[in-house]
Amino acid sequence: MYTLPHISLEMASNPTVFLLMLNGQIETGDFPEFDDLYVKYNYSFGPDWAVTSGLEEGISQVCKRNTYGHRDFVWNFPLEVTFKSTNPYGWPQLVVSVYGLDAFGTAVVRGYGSVHLPISPGSHTSIIPMFVPEASSRFQKFLGWFMGRRPEYVDTNVVARGEGREVTRVRSQGHLKVKFSIVTKDMKKLGYDCIPSQLNTPNAIAASAIASSSTTNQGAGAAAKTVEGPTGSSDA
Repeated sequence: MYTLPHISLEMASNPTVFLLMLNGQIETGDFPEFDDLYVKYNYSFGPDWAVTSGLEEGISQVCKRNTYGHRDFVWNFPLEVTFKSTNPYGWPQLVVSVYGLDAFGTAVVRGYGSVHLPISPGSHTSIIPMFVPEASSRFQKFLGWFMGRRPEYVDTNVVARGEGREVTRVRSQGHLKVKFSIVTKDMKKLGYDCIPSQLNTPNAIAASAIASSSTTNQGAGAAAKTVEGPTGSSDA
């Protein structure tokens, strides 16, 4: 009867999954040639990942381009989701698609893009380059424009995968700015350390030692030149 609390404490001290919590927003976009755009988003992740809370996909409001200052689209569309997993394989990616209306009033894609969620806790800002698929010939391009049917991906998650991408013709078109706030739980208990490594960045003591060493060497060189100067002139 009294073993349940003991089991729950043991499970709490020895977790079997870790959590990845995302809180952020799709802030702005730069598509100079278009207006009245909206954004669709979803997440692509591996088979060991699952969404425990929040929205897995969504669609933003239609936004008009700013007419003053920077001519960007400002969505400020919120993102909030929590994942759980047993291993980092298949780390979640944010997949975004931007749509707008063409001259015939048909919704056509204005850009696809994807980015991995940051692995380290804290605030991060990402710029997502966007692209659109291109027709394989000029005739198909004209036919698609005439009929209002532009090339699109049936499954937008193909943007987050590498299979088959080498046979797809694409064209760069605009970019999105996304802000992330990441919180992780129990990753270190499972053996995953996501704190940014400082191996490639000297610490303050090493940096001051390097700076003082270089200053000393430069001073010695200058002193040597000062000593050699008068000696040389006297020999002459």
